[in-house]
Amino acid sequence: MTAIGFRVKSGYAIAVVLAGTKSHPRAVARHVVALSDPKVAETRQPYHDRFFKTEEDVAEIARRVRIVKRCAKSSVAALLNGMAREASAERSRASSLRSALVVGSLIDPATVGNPHIRAHAFEGQLFRTVLEAALRARGLACEVVVGKHLPARAKSDLGAAAVVARAMSDFGETLGRPWRADEKAAATAAWLALGA
Repeated sequence: MTAIGFRVKSGYAIAVVLAGTKSHPRAVARHVVALSDPKVAETRQPYHDRFFKTEEDVAEIARRVRIVKRCAKSSVAALLNGMAREASAERSRASSLRSALVVGSLIDPATVGNPHIRAHAFEGQLFRTVLEAALRARGLACEVVVGKHLPARAKSDLGAAAVVARAMSDFGETLGRPWRADEKAAATAAWLALGA
Protein backbone atom coordinates (compact mmCIF):
# COMPACT_ATOMS: atom_id res chain seq x y z
CA MET A 1 0.00 0.00 0.00
CA THR A 2 1.15 3.54 -0.78
CA ALA A 3 -0.40 6.81 0.35
CA ILE A 4 0.23 10.45 -0.42
CA GLY A 5 -0.57 13.10 2.14
CA PHE A 6 -0.82 16.73 1.09
CA ARG A 7 -0.67 19.90 3.17
CA VAL A 8 -2.47 22.38 0.95
CA LYS A 9 -1.09 25.91 0.96
CA SER A 10 -1.72 29.00 -1.17
CA GLY A 11 -0.39 28.14 -4.62
CA TYR A 12 1.25 24.83 -3.75
CA ALA A 13 1.03 21.74 -1.60
CA ILE A 14 3.61 19.77 0.36
CA ALA A 15 3.27 16.07 -0.47
CA VAL A 16 4.70 13.22 1.58
CA VAL A 17 4.58 9.66 0.29
CA LEU A 18 4.44 6.74 2.71
CA ALA A 19 4.38 3.03 1.95
CA GLY A 20 3.65 -0.03 4.02
CA THR A 21 0.81 -0.48 6.43
CA LYS A 22 -0.84 1.54 9.17
CA SER A 23 1.16 -0.40 11.77
CA HIS A 24 4.44 -0.24 9.81
CA PRO A 25 4.59 2.92 7.69
CA ARG A 26 7.80 4.00 6.02
CA ALA A 27 8.70 7.32 4.44
CA VAL A 28 9.33 7.18 0.70
CA ALA A 29 9.49 10.74 -0.65
CA ARG A 30 8.60 14.36 -0.20
CA HIS A 31 7.56 16.71 -3.02
CA VAL A 32 6.36 20.25 -3.54
CA VAL A 33 3.35 20.19 -5.85
CA ALA A 34 2.74 23.40 -7.79
CA LEU A 35 -0.86 24.59 -7.78
CA SER A 36 -0.05 27.95 -9.37
CA ASP A 37 2.11 29.13 -12.24
CA PRO A 38 5.37 30.79 -11.13
CA LYS A 39 5.35 32.76 -14.41
CA VAL A 40 1.94 34.22 -13.49
CA ALA A 41 2.53 35.52 -9.95
CA GLU A 42 -1.10 36.46 -9.36
CA THR A 43 -2.12 32.77 -9.55
CA ARG A 44 -0.53 32.23 -6.13
CA GLN A 45 -3.30 34.39 -4.63
CA PRO A 46 -5.88 34.60 -7.42
CA TYR A 47 -8.52 36.43 -5.38
CA HIS A 48 -6.11 39.22 -4.41
CA ASP A 49 -5.14 42.37 -6.25
CA ARG A 50 -1.90 43.47 -4.64
CA PHE A 51 -1.25 43.38 -0.92
CA PHE A 52 -4.41 43.46 1.24
CA LYS A 53 -6.63 44.26 -1.76
CA THR A 54 -9.23 41.91 -3.22
CA GLU A 55 -9.55 41.28 -6.93
CA GLU A 56 -12.93 42.52 -8.15
CA ASP A 57 -12.56 41.71 -11.87
CA VAL A 58 -14.58 38.51 -12.40
CA ALA A 59 -12.98 37.82 -15.79
CA GLU A 60 -9.50 38.16 -14.30
CA ILE A 61 -10.36 35.80 -11.45
CA ALA A 62 -11.74 33.28 -13.97
CA ARG A 63 -8.52 33.49 -15.99
CA ARG A 64 -6.42 32.86 -12.90
CA VAL A 65 -8.62 29.96 -11.78
CA ARG A 66 -8.23 28.31 -15.21
CA ILE A 67 -4.44 28.55 -14.84
CA VAL A 68 -4.61 27.11 -11.29
CA LYS A 69 -6.72 24.16 -12.53
CA ARG A 70 -4.26 23.50 -15.36
CA CYS A 71 -1.29 23.66 -12.97
CA ALA A 72 -2.91 21.30 -10.44
CA LYS A 73 -3.78 18.77 -13.14
CA SER A 74 -0.29 18.91 -14.62
CA SER A 75 1.49 18.74 -11.25
CA VAL A 76 -0.57 15.79 -10.00
CA ALA A 77 0.01 13.96 -13.30
CA ALA A 78 3.76 14.55 -13.02
CA LEU A 79 3.82 13.38 -9.40
CA LEU A 80 1.84 10.20 -10.06
CA ASN A 81 3.67 9.42 -13.30
CA GLY A 82 6.99 9.82 -11.49
CA MET A 83 5.83 7.50 -8.74
CA ALA A 84 4.68 4.97 -11.33
CA ARG A 85 8.08 5.04 -13.04
CA GLU A 86 9.83 4.50 -9.71
CA ALA A 87 7.59 1.52 -8.96
CA SER A 88 7.29 0.06 -12.47
CA ALA A 89 7.92 -3.42 -11.09
CA GLU A 90 4.82 -3.16 -8.91
CA ARG A 91 2.04 -3.44 -11.49
CA SER A 92 -0.79 -3.38 -8.91
CA ARG A 93 0.45 -0.27 -7.15
CA ALA A 94 -2.02 2.15 -8.81
CA SER A 95 -4.96 0.26 -7.37
CA SER A 96 -3.46 0.45 -3.89
CA LEU A 97 -2.67 4.17 -3.92
CA ARG A 98 -4.58 6.42 -1.52
CA SER A 99 -4.45 10.09 -0.67
CA ALA A 100 -5.51 12.60 1.99
CA LEU A 101 -5.42 16.39 2.14
CA VAL A 102 -4.84 18.61 5.16
CA VAL A 103 -6.47 22.01 4.73
CA GLY A 104 -6.84 25.12 6.81
CA SER A 105 -10.61 25.29 6.70
CA LEU A 106 -13.77 24.03 5.02
CA ILE A 107 -15.66 27.26 5.65
CA ASP A 108 -17.99 28.56 2.94
CA PRO A 109 -16.21 31.73 1.74
CA ALA A 110 -19.54 33.40 1.03
CA THR A 111 -20.22 33.47 4.79
CA VAL A 112 -17.10 35.52 5.54
CA GLY A 113 -17.88 39.20 6.04
CA ASN A 114 -14.41 40.75 5.73
CA PRO A 115 -13.49 41.02 2.00
CA HIS A 116 -9.78 40.37 2.56
CA ILE A 117 -10.40 37.29 4.72
CA ARG A 118 -13.06 36.16 2.23
CA ALA A 119 -10.42 36.30 -0.54
CA HIS A 120 -8.19 34.00 1.53
CA ALA A 121 -11.15 31.67 2.13
CA PHE A 122 -11.87 31.51 -1.62
CA GLU A 123 -8.21 30.71 -2.27
CA GLY A 124 -8.20 27.96 0.36
CA GLN A 125 -11.32 26.47 -1.19
CA LEU A 126 -9.89 26.77 -4.71
CA PHE A 127 -6.54 25.10 -4.01
CA ARG A 128 -8.21 22.31 -2.04
CA THR A 129 -10.83 21.58 -4.69
CA VAL A 130 -8.49 21.71 -7.70
CA LEU A 131 -6.06 19.34 -6.00
CA GLU A 132 -8.87 17.01 -4.99
CA ALA A 133 -10.33 17.10 -8.53
CA ALA A 134 -6.93 16.38 -10.09
CA LEU A 135 -6.44 13.39 -7.78
CA ARG A 136 -9.95 12.05 -8.43
CA ALA A 137 -9.43 12.44 -12.19
CA ARG A 138 -6.46 10.09 -11.81
CA GLY A 139 -8.60 7.56 -9.94
CA LEU A 140 -7.58 8.41 -6.37
CA ALA A 141 -10.14 8.89 -3.66
CA CYS A 142 -9.02 11.41 -1.12
CA GLU A 143 -10.09 12.36 2.34
CA VAL A 144 -9.99 16.00 3.43
CA VAL A 145 -8.98 16.76 7.03
CA VAL A 146 -9.00 20.22 8.61
CA GLY A 147 -5.61 20.90 10.15
CA LYS A 148 -6.90 21.71 13.62
CA HIS A 149 -8.61 18.29 13.72
CA LEU A 150 -5.47 16.41 12.64
CA PRO A 151 -3.99 15.80 16.13
CA ALA A 152 -7.25 14.28 17.40
CA ARG A 153 -7.57 12.12 14.28
CA ALA A 154 -3.97 10.97 14.64
CA LYS A 155 -4.51 10.07 18.28
CA SER A 156 -7.72 8.14 17.60
CA ASP A 157 -6.57 6.40 14.40
CA LEU A 158 -2.79 6.06 14.78
CA GLY A 159 -2.06 5.80 18.49
CA ALA A 160 -0.64 7.75 21.37
CA ALA A 161 0.95 11.13 20.73
CA ALA A 162 4.38 9.70 21.63
CA VAL A 163 4.01 6.98 18.97
CA VAL A 164 3.03 9.52 16.32
CA ALA A 165 5.82 11.91 17.36
CA ARG A 166 8.43 9.13 17.14
CA ALA A 167 7.21 8.12 13.68
CA MET A 168 7.31 11.76 12.53
CA SER A 169 10.88 12.02 13.78
CA ASP A 170 11.81 8.83 11.91
CA PHE A 171 10.14 10.08 8.72
CA GLY A 172 12.03 13.35 9.04
CA GLU A 173 15.35 11.53 9.43
CA THR A 174 14.60 9.46 6.33
CA LEU A 175 13.45 12.34 4.14
CA GLY A 176 15.79 15.04 5.49
CA ARG A 177 15.24 18.75 5.81
CA PRO A 178 13.07 20.71 5.63
CA TRP A 179 10.90 18.79 8.09
CA ARG A 180 8.52 21.34 9.57
CA ALA A 181 4.87 21.40 10.58
CA ASP A 182 3.63 21.27 6.96
CA GLU A 183 5.69 18.18 6.15
CA LYS A 184 4.56 16.51 9.38
CA ALA A 185 0.92 17.31 8.60
CA ALA A 186 1.29 15.81 5.11
CA ALA A 187 2.98 12.71 6.56
CA THR A 188 0.21 12.33 9.15
CA ALA A 189 -2.39 12.57 6.39
CA ALA A 190 -0.57 9.91 4.37
CA TRP A 191 -0.41 7.66 7.43
CA LEU A 192 -4.14 8.10 8.01
CA ALA A 193 -4.72 7.19 4.36
CA LEU A 194 -2.65 4.00 4.78
CA GLY A 195 -5.09 2.94 7.47
CA ALA A 196 -8.23 3.89 5.56
